[in-house]
Amino acid sequence: MPLVVPGINSGGDNSKTEEWMNKLVGKKLTDGPSDATSFAKQDLPKETRVIEPGSMVTKDFNENRLNVHLKEDGTVSHVDHQ
Repeated sequence: MPLVVPGINSGGDNSKTEEWMNKLVGKKLTDGPSDATSFAKQDLPKETRVIEPGSMVTKDFNENRLNVHLKEDGTVSHVDHQ
């Protein structure tokens, strides 16, 4: 994870991405309620794309879209906005 120095390189899109990283990384997405090890899909932003290993995705840019990248075991490895 990149170094974040408050007031220098935090804020804007990076803070939005960092917020989602803190909520999702290491958890599995579920159709049920959120708990310590899972996060409810219904609580994700409207413009979310879940990317499984080996999935093909478009290269179009959408700064509001949250990309949620999953590991082989289904846990979230990282997120980004594009």
